Amino acid sequence: MNKKALIAVCIAVLIPLTCYIVLKQASDNAVVMPGHYLPDRTFDTTIGGKIETDTEWHTVPDIKLLNQLGDSVHLRDIQGKAIVIDFFFTSCGSICPYLTRNMVKMQRSFKEGGDPMNKADSSVVHFVSFTVDPETDTVAKLKVYADRYKIDPDNWWLLTGAKDSIYNFAFEQLKVDKFSTEPIDPNFVHTSRFVLLDKYYQVRGYYNGLDSSSLLKLSKDIGLLMLEKDKGGDKLPFDPLQMGIFFILSIIITIIVVTFLFRRKKQAA
Repeated sequence: MNKKALIAVCIAVLIPLTCYIVLKQASDNAVVMPGHYLPDRTFDTTIGGKIETDTEWHTVPDIKLLNQLGDSVHLRDIQGKAIVIDFFFTSCGSICPYLTRNMVKMQRSFKEGGDPMNKADSSVVHFVSFTVDPETDTVAKLKVYADRYKIDPDNWWLLTGAKDSIYNFAFEQLKVDKFSTEPIDPNFVHTSRFVLLDKYYQVRGYYNGLDSSSLLKLSKDIGLLMLEKDKGGDKLPFDPLQMGIFFILSIIITIIVVTFLFRRKKQAA
């Protein structure tokens, strides 16, 4: 086999092989986005004559309450951010202080430019803590509690209001008791769970607010949600269609190169 033929064979092998390696590596490194929870319904759609089943995920409705500054705020005031929610009460002597401290650490981990001296980056994530004892936890008490833990109100609200609204939101909308291994009294929402909402107000995860590994996953999931460009679930770091076209083109180019080299060899002979 002469030199030109050997080059042609190498090209014929290396181009498709390179494409395969690139595609496989991209697939292996694909980022798995946080899953969706709480399906409202499933429905069938016909695409190109093929029936596909899709899911409509539950979107939590708006809720209006008072924050620690006495401002009337809506959940829908939070736009384009991940939202982390927990439940507490100011007189709690068990898990609530630990939950609050862990959320403080998380809030401070999202600093502008990564500098702990800067304010929390309110463009990425917003924290919301609902009191489960709103009859006792007035705005004034929430303010004292917030000051005690040095909570930044720019992206963390402590909320109080009508008990029925808060409990309905917890159980009927966020489903805090769903998938939970700990019993949650329907008459008193005392739970260690943190709930993650995406920018579409859909539940994307439940986390143990007392467990460091669970909180680490929560922080990672918040970052991943910021990369999500639409309402899809799992995301690949490449376009499969473009990769397929690139693969086909590489084969065509290989055939053209090999044919050209062999024709030149024939003419030279």
